[in-house]
Amino acid sequence: MSLPSLWIGLAAGVFGGLVGLGGGIVAVPLMSSLLKLTQHQAVATSLVLVVFTGLAGALTYAAHSSVDWLAALLIFPSAMLTANWGARYANRLPEWKLRRVFGWYLIVVAVSLLLKPHIPHLEEPLQGWLRSIPLIFTGAAAGFASGLLGVGGGTITVPIMVLLVGLEQHTAQGTSLLAMVPSALVGSYIHYRHGNLAQEHVPGLVVGILLGASTGAVVANQLPEFWLRLLFAGVLIWTALRYVAAKPKSTPQATKPTQDPT
Repeated sequence: MSLPSLWIGLAAGVFGGLVGLGGGIVAVPLMSSLLKLTQHQAVATSLVLVVFTGLAGALTYAAHSSVDWLAALLIFPSAMLTANWGARYANRLPEWKLRRVFGWYLIVVAVSLLLKPHIPHLEEPLQGWLRSIPLIFTGAAAGFASGLLGVGGGTITVPIMVLLVGLEQHTAQGTSLLAMVPSALVGSYIHYRHGNLAQEHVPGLVVGILLGASTGAVVANQLPEFWLRLLFAGVLIWTALRYVAAKPKSTPQATKPTQDPT
C-alpha cells in the first residue's frame, strides 16, 4: 500500500464527505498528476473507489431510512447497461479527448455545487409508473458518465431525483450512492479487461477514501456550507481549465534522408 495512494484516497474521501459527491472527480486528476497514470488508467482505478464509496455511503443513509430502494432498483438496469457502453467508448477515445470531456464534466459539477441550494423540490413525490421514466433516464445518463469518466454520477442522479421525481434531498443522495455501485462494478470490469486498472494502487486508495469520507462528513458539520461549496467549485473550475485545454500530443516528424549530391 503506497503512501501517495493513501493520501489521494483521503483527499477524495474528505471531498466526498464535505460536499456529498463521489470522490472520482478529485481522485482522477490526482492520480494523473501524482501517480503518473494515464487518463484511461485513472478513470478505471477511480471506478473501484466509487464502488466502496457507494457501499459505505448507502449503508450510512440506509441506517437513517434515507434510501428509496424501489427507485434504486429502477435505476440499476439502465445504469449497468450504459456503464458498459461508457467504459467501451472511453477506451476508444484518445487520451486528450478523454481529458477534455472530463474537464467539461468538472465544470458541470462546479456549477451544480453553486446551484445546489436553489434546486426546487416537488411538494408531492411522483407515484407509480410516472416515476419510472425519469428514474430510468437518470440511470442511463449516470451509468454512461460513470463508465466514461470514472465518477459516481451523483451530479446527474441527485438533481433529477429531487427536481423530477420529488425525492427529499437526503433520500436522493442515499439512493444515488446505492445506485452507483452496480454501474461502477460493470465499468471497472470492462476497464480491467482492457488492462487499464492500476491494481497496485487500489488498496491505499480504498483505505484512504473510507477514512476520508467519514472525516469529511464530521468536518462538514462544523463549517459554513456556502463557503465550502464556493471553495470547491473554484478548485474544480481551476482543475477543469487544464483538462479542457488538453491537445493531442504532437508526433515528431520524420526527417527525410538527404541525398548525396555526388
